[in-house]
Amino acid sequence: MFEFGRDLRKLFTQARESDDLAWLELISVDLLEAEARQQSTDAGRVSCAHPLNAELRAARMWREHARRSGHIRSLDQAVKSTAWAEKNARTPDDAARALIEAAKTELLRFDLCGGVGALAEAVGALSRIEKPRKIDTAQALAAVRAQAAARQARLEGSSEMRRAALSALDAAVAALGARRGLEEEALRLDRAALALEVGIEARDPALLDTAGRDLRELVEAASPDYRPLTRARALALCAAGMTALARLADDPRAADQAEALFESAAVQFTADHSPLDWSAIQVVKAEAGTASLMDLARAEALTADRGLVVGALAALAKRREEARLAEAGGDLAGLDALEAGLVKRLRAGPHALDWAGTQIALAEIALARRRLTGAEPHALGLILTEAAACAREEAAPLLAWRAERLMTEPAKV
Repeated sequence: MFEFGRDLRKLFTQARESDDLAWLELISVDLLEAEARQQSTDAGRVSCAHPLNAELRAARMWREHARRSGHIRSLDQAVKSTAWAEKNARTPDDAARALIEAAKTELLRFDLCGGVGALAEAVGALSRIEKPRKIDTAQALAAVRAQAAARQARLEGSSEMRRAALSALDAAVAALGARRGLEEEALRLDRAALALEVGIEARDPALLDTAGRDLRELVEAASPDYRPLTRARALALCAAGMTALARLADDPRAADQAEALFESAAVQFTADHSPLDWSAIQVVKAEAGTASLMDLARAEALTADRGLVVGALAALAKRREEARLAEAGGDLAGLDALEAGLVKRLRAGPHALDWAGTQIALAEIALARRRLTGAEPHALGLILTEAAACAREEAAPLLAWRAERLMTEPAKV
């Protein structure tokens, strides 16, 4: 007789013991933290048969918790796990595996918090790796080097560097073959994102086709029942690309398709299941003009005061929407109140990312006031220039782009 509860627990136990951590997408972010903590405890036991493998597994779990929750302390736990793994390394390949995981952790820190320091740490870890002997280790090293190169190319803004990084990502993805999992899908998403970015900028149909094919394959391979977060991330990237193309072509139908894709991404999971993914979707929806003030307020609350790039973007998106609503209602007093709150925040000495976002929000309010009253803002160009420079120093190009867009098109934004 089939004993549903017992067999379900058995299947879950088997999943927990497998190398593929895709099952983590099915559990809540709180349970994920508990699983990561238990894995770290087990890895530290004297009775642990394979401490290096156990520590590396713990690092991956802590990293996924940070990716979903935005808790930087989880990244710090991942760093501790990779350090212990490196100490337990007995061969050059073991040491390489530990350093690869350390580099991935710093790349995620860079993605979440910006700052060139984390990217430098990742590159430094990779530079310490001796040539691996095992094919799997060599492939993993090539993949993470390509991912680091893509981030460096974005910072430099060089078209040549981005195309070189894209070629490296192409080779890394090709080496994966049919392998699927959290790490493999992250690499494919990186390749699709860079192909989309370069393709849109260069108006290159071949690159846009590559990005579209990658994202379609990711969506088709990621079942909503088993891989909801991977599916949502791919759908959100599709939507962001469609939004950019719709803006370039001034195509309302493409904009409608982008909105439908955003909605499809948002319904794959709840805000409690993956707060950072949900907040990121609200930010990109806001750029397309389809996010509600209520959802933006929740995104800000979920990401506030952690020094996160998405937190600064969520706060800016919320204040932009508040300014837009006040302007639409001719509410000068409302704009004044918003401005007073932002000035108070600046005086409190926020994190650099929040400082840049707050300055941009003040510029949005000043422009809204000018459209209502004709009053010219004071030192607007200087404010936006400094905000853009700060954002670029903190490796937050989307914040910088917003400031620069206000400088070039103040009357339209």
